[in-house]
Amino acid sequence: MLLGPVLVLLLLGGAGPASAHAALASTDPGDGTVLRRAPAHVTLTFSESVGLRDDSFRVLDPGGHRVHTGEAGRADGRADTARVALPGELGEGTYTVAWRVVSADSHPVSGAFTFSVGRPSQTAAPVDTGPTEDPLTAGLHKTARYLSYLAVALLVGTAAFVALCRPPDPAPLRRTLVAAWWTLLAATVALLVLRAPYEAGTGPSAALDPAALGDTLTTRPGVLLLVRLGLLVPVALYLLHAARTARADRRGGRRTALTGAVGVVLAVGLALTWAAAEHASAGTQVPVAMTSSVLHLLATAVWLGGLAALLTTLRSARPAPDAATVARFSRTALTAVTVLVVTGVYQSWRGLGSWQALTGTAYGRLLLAKVILVAVLLAAAAVSRRWTAALVTEPAAVREPGRVPERVPQPAGGPPPEAPRPEAPRATHPSRAGTGTGTGTGSALRRGLYRSVLVEAVVAAVVLGVTTVLTATPPGRSAEEAARAAVPAGGVLPASVTTIPFEIGASGSGTVQITLDPGRTGDNAVQAVVFGPDGSLAAVPELRLSFTLPDKQVGPIEADLLDRGGYWSANTVTLPLPGTWTMKVTVRVSEIDQVSENRRIRVER
Repeated sequence: MLLGPVLVLLLLGGAGPASAHAALASTDPGDGTVLRRAPAHVTLTFSESVGLRDDSFRVLDPGGHRVHTGEAGRADGRADTARVALPGELGEGTYTVAWRVVSADSHPVSGAFTFSVGRPSQTAAPVDTGPTEDPLTAGLHKTARYLSYLAVALLVGTAAFVALCRPPDPAPLRRTLVAAWWTLLAATVALLVLRAPYEAGTGPSAALDPAALGDTLTTRPGVLLLVRLGLLVPVALYLLHAARTARADRRGGRRTALTGAVGVVLAVGLALTWAAAEHASAGTQVPVAMTSSVLHLLATAVWLGGLAALLTTLRSARPAPDAATVARFSRTALTAVTVLVVTGVYQSWRGLGSWQALTGTAYGRLLLAKVILVAVLLAAAAVSRRWTAALVTEPAAVREPGRVPERVPQPAGGPPPEAPRPEAPRATHPSRAGTGTGTGTGSALRRGLYRSVLVEAVVAAVVLGVTTVLTATPPGRSAEEAARAAVPAGGVLPASVTTIPFEIGASGSGTVQITLDPGRTGDNAVQAVVFGPDGSLAAVPELRLSFTLPDKQVGPIEADLLDRGGYWSANTVTLPLPGTWTMKVTVRVSEIDQVSENRRIRVER
């Protein structure tokens, strides 16, 4: 049950880039801009709140040497920004900014961009955003996350099974509870010590650094893991108390209700440590999403953990499992599935954002795989419900072959004649054919139910594995935002840069460098810089820019360029179609002297 999902987990999640859930919305200075004077700060703005690290910024000068900067902080106290102060003596040339932060759902994000002071360098410093992730650290981290999900499902689900379904002998389930508790403890400790190397993208040996561990304990993911560890202490005390209560005679509903209420509070507390550290904690509708995430996790645990508990009960079956226990779990599982469907639909809508993301993003494809697996799980559950119904309708002597019917004293002369009883419904499943006796029929019922529940448990373990990968995958909304603002491995956004020389007789000559960002269909930002004949920045009274697509008879589309004091820019120019566009730039150097030049540029979809 465990080997298959772990292999799926490693194959799906072990060989990709780090999960970038926070999309970079903007940079100041903008990528590729040429500034007349050095900026005082570098500021990044993200699509959600981010956590800062000691090495969140590395600024490299034109020669590739690291520039001494201040400590990373926030812009105007906003949690979705990162800012670092620059020294005032930056020289002329192109500077590279490499950055690395931690998104609100605890996954590291990194990238790089460039800006120039005075004039661009002939060559920029090679961009190194640092290691995205270490494969061994990432594999260990993903395995620990899967085991923590599995352990909490077994812990909460088994405890709920004992409390709600009341098996006749809960003793075999105590071993499951103990194993789940220790597994959750070990997995949480592993996640805590692996947190620092996971964020830094280094090997597992970095987990031995006490300073790095101390830094982890001050971050939100580290605090949540500490809270989870702290909750495991009262959980252990609760399990001991529940075990003693189960062995003793129940002395009234008040004590049972109080014990159940404490269990619910502890289960919700554990679920919150997941919800506050993952997708629900960032994005839109956070309070609703947090509530939905907690309910989703608890319903998953009640259903899937309860399946494992039922499987253990059916396997041990001494005495034979009470049909009422099986029927209670069937009703409990139906309620849990209903909660799963409602919360799952909401979370899918929130995570995807569009129908295109269902097939166009890794998150959407994994979600489809999970839906298919859950459909298989529901089909197996339907078979189990049929076995349950057959077990419930069988006479007690058939359900419990070892049970001897109670002897009732009869009056002298024998009992009065009785009307013939209707024959008990016989099993129609092939596995029950040929049993011939009530004992054989009862055994066949238990074997059939056991096999059906076993299939459910195996598929459920795979579903947990896919869920673990899904929670570490950027949601469709974030993936689409990241695609629009992504920084590739080279560190420069996929912008279209065109240099156009111009000459206006005796009035002067020079070049115009135009950056179209990202150079694709849809909204684009435009930046234009005018250089004089000696290569220095030149001020001109007017600069106009337009775009025409002759093949489709589209345009001209005017770019509303504004003088920004050293360069010209337009926040948005919409190019609706892909193709080869004609870009026309008009430079006016005096009241009467101007020149227009055309260049053909390729705009991709």
